[in-house]
Amino acid sequence: MYMTIGLQRFAEQPKYTEVNPGQDALLVCKVIDKRGVCSWQKDNKPVGIYPKKYEWASQYGIGQTAHVGGDCSLWVRAAQLEFDDGLWECQVTASDFTTQDALTSQPVRLVVRVPPQRPRLEHEGVHVPPGHNVTVDSGAVATVKCVSHYGNPPAQLKWFLGDQEISPIHPQTNSTEPDNPRTWSAASVVQIPANKERHGTVLKCLALHESYAARSVAVEARLDVKYAPTVRLLGAPQIDLEEGKDSLILRCVADANPPASIVWRRAGRSEIASLQESLQLRPVGRRDAGLYTCQAQNSVGTSDTMSVQLDVKYAPKILSAGPDRLTTAPLFSPAAFECVAEGNPTPTYKWVQRISTQGKPFLDRGRESRLVIDNVTYDYQGEYECRATNFINGQERTVTSDPIALQVVGAPQVLRTTSATGGVAGHSVSVRKGDSATLSLIVCADPRPRHVAWEWGSLRLEAGSGIGRYRVDDVTQDSREDCYLATLHIDDADLQDQRPYYLVVENERGTDRHAISLRVEGMFSVVEPLELSYLLGIAGGCLAAFLILICLCIYAVRARKCCFRNRNNYKTSEKDR
Repeated sequence: MYMTIGLQRFAEQPKYTEVNPGQDALLVCKVIDKRGVCSWQKDNKPVGIYPKKYEWASQYGIGQTAHVGGDCSLWVRAAQLEFDDGLWECQVTASDFTTQDALTSQPVRLVVRVPPQRPRLEHEGVHVPPGHNVTVDSGAVATVKCVSHYGNPPAQLKWFLGDQEISPIHPQTNSTEPDNPRTWSAASVVQIPANKERHGTVLKCLALHESYAARSVAVEARLDVKYAPTVRLLGAPQIDLEEGKDSLILRCVADANPPASIVWRRAGRSEIASLQESLQLRPVGRRDAGLYTCQAQNSVGTSDTMSVQLDVKYAPKILSAGPDRLTTAPLFSPAAFECVAEGNPTPTYKWVQRISTQGKPFLDRGRESRLVIDNVTYDYQGEYECRATNFINGQERTVTSDPIALQVVGAPQVLRTTSATGGVAGHSVSVRKGDSATLSLIVCADPRPRHVAWEWGSLRLEAGSGIGRYRVDDVTQDSREDCYLATLHIDDADLQDQRPYYLVVENERGTDRHAISLRVEGMFSVVEPLELSYLLGIAGGCLAAFLILICLCIYAVRARKCCFRNRNNYKTSEKDR
């Protein structure tokens, strides 16, 4: 009868192990119901037990044949790359030749660490030295490779774009170095779509390895993305530019890589306005007005065109006013003047006539560049000015022409009265009875009047003569050219002096006759309308009372007669009785 014996089996197999050079490494191998003999292989070759190099971890080790939970673990002392780095297997011989329960573990790597070289970047197969750029055109894809050589195990590579981790296009590849098969080369590749926004961004490859002092080493490069220029315009005027006063600096700022060249042009001209970023106009003039464009260009392409319209304002300037400095026009004929001015904005026009009226030295005559007088009278004689006006930044700019004279020739023309009461031609002058009356009229004539007289009724008094209470002054020069003052004085005015008085003026071109009426007021003529109404009311009331009184008298007389008649009848009847 045979005793049943359990088969050997692993309780714990060796695991992947890393160790720094010169350090000890423990390869764990534990077996349940171990009866066979433990041994180790490295790279498919048996490894012997050597003190201070390869030693059993358990003191019972090889001489123990009946040990439950047998420990076959192995110490590798002072690990070295050339001797100890490789694939290790734990083996146990069968319990006996009939059992066939021999054990062999999975091969595991004991790695004796070797610090990799500093990682390096490659772009399009060319090494990118640290601190240099990865240059790529906008719209293209930058393919960058990170390689870490001669490490054991291979370094773990990670990628960062800016502060963000990015993924490679495929998993990292590791391969042994041809000249040192015990070390490894690690490689990882990323592809980055290049655009303008990524220009200047830092691309970093981070190599992680336990042998590094800081556990990691990084290599960086900046993305140098080449892109066509875009431009923006600075300094465009926000207010009106005035000629001779304002200056202007326009800047065409280009965003480009590589840097772009700038070209300023002016519409309608073949020559280049400027090749600098700034276009300076100090100060601006009207010839600077127009459409300006700027454009930038580099090796990648050309920007869109930016444009700005410059409008230079300038105050008005009279170019001509006339047709002549002196114009002679016959009375009642048409006359015209024309004024031409330049300015920006386009100026407005105003024609004014100089007059001598107190408080108003000018009289508006027109609001167009051309002043047309359809019917010239002596009122229009005098000096005229053309005024051209525009506004720049809310401020008025006005220029005035040299004076233009209008000379009127023709028959006399009576213009107006100038009496103490302020009477106007065609109206009457009022005085109190017994006061002196003065009748005055202004008459204009060119040539000068040769006869001036006042007429009323059958009387005619020439200028400078008088009769009785009537006196005519000599004609005096008025403040206006070719105008004269004719005055009639009447002393101790009486009611019989109320009438029209006619001024008769004559020169070699004709005659004019004009009337002004005199009204002489008596004592009651100045009663106020309210007092007159009151008097009329009293008079009406008195009249009504008088009529009532008459009616009562008539009624009383008739009533008396009736009473007498009745009394006579009464007495007669009494007699009869």
